[in-house]
Amino acid sequence: MKGARALPMHGVLTLGSAIFLVPFYVMLVMSLKSPEEIAKTNMLSWPQAITWDNYREVLTNPGVVFSLLLKNTVLISALSMVGTLISSVMVAYAFARLKFPGRDRLFLILLSTMMLPGIVTMIPTYVLFAKLHWVNTFLPLVVPAFLGSAYNIFLLRQFFLGLPRELDEAALLDGASHWAILSRVIVPLSGPALTTVGVFTFIGAWRDFMGPLLYLNDPERQTLEVGLRLYKTMNEEQWHLLMAASVMVTLPLIVLFLVGQKAFVRGIVMTGGK
Repeated sequence: MKGARALPMHGVLTLGSAIFLVPFYVMLVMSLKSPEEIAKTNMLSWPQAITWDNYREVLTNPGVVFSLLLKNTVLISALSMVGTLISSVMVAYAFARLKFPGRDRLFLILLSTMMLPGIVTMIPTYVLFAKLHWVNTFLPLVVPAFLGSAYNIFLLRQFFLGLPRELDEAALLDGASHWAILSRVIVPLSGPALTTVGVFTFIGAWRDFMGPLLYLNDPERQTLEVGLRLYKTMNEEQWHLLMAASVMVTLPLIVLFLVGQKAFVRGIVMTGGK
C-alpha cells in the first residue's frame, strides 16, 4: 500500500526532474551539432553526426582563452570554499557550544545580515576595496570568504547543536581544549554538513558574475562566467559555439554535485535547510 501511495509522488518528481533537465539537454545536443544540422533539425533531436569541432574551436579561440579562465575560476572557487569552511566552522562552534554574554543577541544580529540585499552594500564595498588597492586582484573575491558567511554559519550551528554534548564533556574531562574538541571531535563528525557548505560555496563562487565583472579589469584575470559573456558578444547567433562554451562552464558543477550528492543531501536534511 505504501508503495502504491508513493507512485504518484515519484511520478511528479520524475516529471519535474525531466523538465528541469530539458535546458541542459538542448544545450548539450546543440553543442554536438554542426551549424547546418542545427538549421535543418529540431533543437530536441539527437545529432545525426556528432561533431567535437565546436569544442575544439572554443578551446583554440585566441580572443577568450578558456584554459586560463578555468584556472582563475578554480583558484577563486577553491580559496573561497576553504575560507568559508574555516571561518564558518569556528564561528558556528562558538555559537553552538560556548556560553558567553550576548551570544543570542549576536547570533540574531548575524542572521539579520542575511536580510540586507547585496546591491545595497555593492558601492561601499567597492569603494573600500579601491581604497585598499585590491581592485583588479583576486583579493576582493577571496578575502571576504575568510570572514564568515551568515547562512553557512547558521547551517553548521544547527548541525553542531544536534551532536551530543557528552562528547564535549568527555573531551574536557580528558584535558582537551576547545580547539582540540573542534578539530578532533566536532569536525570529523560533521562531514555531511561540511560537504553541504563546501558545495554551496564552490558553486556560488564558480557562478559568480557580478564580482569578477566589478573587480577584475585585466582579461587574463577574468573568470569563466565573464569569459562566457564575452564569448557570446564575439559570436552572436553562432549557437553551436555558444552551447559548447556553456556546456564547458556548466559540466564541472554537475560532476561536483554528482560526486558529493549523498553527503550533500544528507547535510541539507540534518541541518534543517530548505
